[in-house]
Amino acid sequence: MEDLESESLSYTTIGEFLTDLKEKFGRENNETMKVAELKKIEQENRTIKELVEEFRRAVKESEYKERLLVEEFK
Repeated sequence: MEDLESESLSYTTIGEFLTDLKEKFGRENNETMKVAELKKIEQENRTIKELVEEFRRAVKESEYKERLLVEEFK
């Protein structure tokens, strides 16, 4: 923001700016989406084994670091 306000940006095209923006913020957004996916998992008509497998996959993909996972599993 400081560079933007001081008009000292080094981008020559909007494409360069967008690429840099995606690199800096894209991963965070992806992690946020994965955590949201983790939090909405429900058993529905699956076995507990299937539910646990999906939960573990979602945890691994999300790199979840918040509360205890047991709380999310409940």
